[in-house]
Amino acid sequence: MARSASPVASITLDDLRRYAIGRSLFKPTTLGRAIDRLGFVQADPIRAPARAQDLTLRHRVSGYRAGDLERRYPKLPIEEDCLVNYGFLPRTTLALMHPRGTRRAWDASTTARAHELLAFVRHNGPTHPREVLAAFSHGRVRGWGGSLNASTQMLDGLHYRGLLRVARRDNGTRVYQAVEHPEADPSPAGCAVRAQALVDLVLRKYAPLPSASLGHLVSLLDYGAFHLREHTRQALRHTRAHAGGVTLDGVAWLWPLDENPRSSRWRTDTEVRLLAPFDPVVWDRRRFELLWGWDYRFEAYTPAPKRRYGHYALPMLWGDQVIGWSNLSWADGELDARHGFALREPRSALFRRGLADELARMRVFLMPR
Repeated sequence: MARSASPVASITLDDLRRYAIGRSLFKPTTLGRAIDRLGFVQADPIRAPARAQDLTLRHRVSGYRAGDLERRYPKLPIEEDCLVNYGFLPRTTLALMHPRGTRRAWDASTTARAHELLAFVRHNGPTHPREVLAAFSHGRVRGWGGSLNASTQMLDGLHYRGLLRVARRDNGTRVYQAVEHPEADPSPAGCAVRAQALVDLVLRKYAPLPSASLGHLVSLLDYGAFHLREHTRQALRHTRAHAGGVTLDGVAWLWPLDENPRSSRWRTDTEVRLLAPFDPVVWDRRRFELLWGWDYRFEAYTPAPKRRYGHYALPMLWGDQVIGWSNLSWADGELDARHGFALREPRSALFRRGLADELARMRVFLMPR
């Protein structure tokens, strides 16, 4: 059973709720420091009213505006890459996953074409996919959602294998350049150290976590570190045995051993915040329902007639409670906001002022620089 740095018998679900919010919604800082502290920021291409990475960072970066991450990315020590899903992470974290193995090797013909494409990018420097399409004709391949261009798929494959990196984005399109990652210790001991660091990262990012949710996250690490799969499973067993933890109502909760969920440092306030669907506070739906008692879902890919919350419902946090959601649209400098509530809309004047303030902050965030 997990050990705790505090008397576990006195920890309550209210403590875990405040801890989950307080440790993630830290005092706003610089963009680089925020990404370092988060460890990973999940990306999503949908703008409703802004991309998920921007909606996540707006609460944690001083003076943040939509698109700042894309604008400032080339000068920051961060990378676009894979972890438990696709997003942005510090280069120190990326080093834990390279050289990266793959589930399925390319055949000889594809490998030869990929080497030719890589040589082109090395010679060309930062390369837009349209330059690749002008130079090569690799045909089409089957993919998720239909037929895909084989050249752009090959760029993605070279990026995944650590032979290309994203140098910048031009109007949302990835521009690639060749890269070489330093050699990693290939020994079982070296792999075990990197795997443990990755498991520690996801626990620290999403804590406190139900033990089952940590297991799910470790399975998702196969996306970024499939070649470390056996080692991440061993690291999971070690973490479950040695992390801080408590069992409440039959659910085993885990957190970093050096943190105390009952500490006074985990404070909440009376602000209203509209969170991204992938914000660390609400990312794990199992934890969400345990902490707030309702089953928020991300429904952008759900057929409209079957949606309960809306196309891109942003969870609404007030104090230490997620009380509902908002669907926002931004057009011609005007913000349209439609709200829903898990129980009923609070009648408090404090809440109304808080929501008005959050919508005002959202308007500033969405305004072009």
